[in-house]
Amino acid sequence: MLRRLCVLILAGAPIVAFGAASKEMQELQRDVALLQEQVRQLQQSQDKQLAAITVLVQQAVDAANRANTAVAVIQSSFAQNISQQESKVVAPVVGLSTRMDNMASDFRTLQQSVTDLTSLVEKVQAQLTDLNNAVKVMQAPAPAPPATAGSPGGGPSAAAMDPCPSSSTDLYNNARRDREGGKLDVSLQEFGDYLRCFGSTDLAPNAQYFIGTIHFAQQDYPTALQDFDAVLEKYSDNNKTAGSLFYKGDTLVKMGRRTDAQKEYRDLIQRFPKDNLAAQACSRLTDLGYRCPVPAAHPAAKKRSTAAKQ
Repeated sequence: MLRRLCVLILAGAPIVAFGAASKEMQELQRDVALLQEQVRQLQQSQDKQLAAITVLVQQAVDAANRANTAVAVIQSSFAQNISQQESKVVAPVVGLSTRMDNMASDFRTLQQSVTDLTSLVEKVQAQLTDLNNAVKVMQAPAPAPPATAGSPGGGPSAAAMDPCPSSSTDLYNNARRDREGGKLDVSLQEFGDYLRCFGSTDLAPNAQYFIGTIHFAQQDYPTALQDFDAVLEKYSDNNKTAGSLFYKGDTLVKMGRRTDAQKEYRDLIQRFPKDNLAAQACSRLTDLGYRCPVPAAHPAAKKRSTAAKQ
């Protein structure tokens, strides 16, 4: 009995073990089936997403192509508009530039013509002045013959005055040239002749002024002071008035009359505040220990003519 029971036990053990293994195999197969289903679902999802992405990419490519086409159309239209604008604007601008060049050339020609005309008018004026002076010389009475020792006037013989030249311009230019060349005595004589013969011309104040500067350079200060006073008193305001005031102040300083000198400097600053000599006069006042006044418009101040260069 016991032997049979053992045999039965031994015979039934493999069956039990095979049943347990079969159950595990079924569970494993079921898990594999579930995993395969999940993989299949995941593959389907990826396929759908990839298809959607492909559609989006194709749409983006199509949109880019359409944008490129639109840009090309816009660029072409812009180029056409620029070309049309150039054709409408460049030609008139070129024509205007040509007209401006022609006008500039005409203006230069006109300016040169005006300059030539001005020079011609100045020459005519100089000739008229010389002619007028020559008429005055011709109308003037002849100088008295020189007195001799046996003459009724008695006394030593006196040299007759030299006759006046026919050209005031040549006499004035010769005097200026001799002064600048250092021939002060010759220039002094020529300026004196100019004042004697042409004392009513526009350059008479200039001649009187240069006589004063020559006497100043020769350190003949009393005579120079008289010369500058003659410019300021005998003639109205002219292009040498400021220079005469300045030189008069310097002459008074050389003579030791500092108080009188500062009055001349102040008068110069007040009457001609924009003249270059006004700044120098202010410096002179400072050197003398005086305060430089504030320039103010003077009723007698006038605009000096271009003859200041002569």
